Amino acid sequence: MEEKVRVLVSGKVQGIGYRRFVERYAKMLGLRGYVRNLPGNKVEAILCGEKDDVEKMIEIMRSNHPLAEIEDFKVEKVDMEIDFPDFRIIF
Repeated sequence: MEEKVRVLVSGKVQGIGYRRFVERYAKMLGLRGYVRNLPGNKVEAILCGEKDDVEKMIEIMRSNHPLAEIEDFKVEKVDMEIDFPDFRIIF
């Protein structure tokens, strides 16, 4: 089943390769969407794909980056009409 979620991560997640880390694993899982930096030491990701793969990616983002110091982690389902062709970092 297809799922779309928005993940908002705050803490020490900028300047440590976190976006590249997210991009690499998202592509490995076959997800679509994007990851980008936001002001205030936050990273936003839109994850689109099979529910199991989205859930795996959420767990990877929450706990697998060796330099990240996550202070807050929010996940919300989104209803977007946009269909992303792949996964990429946007600026």
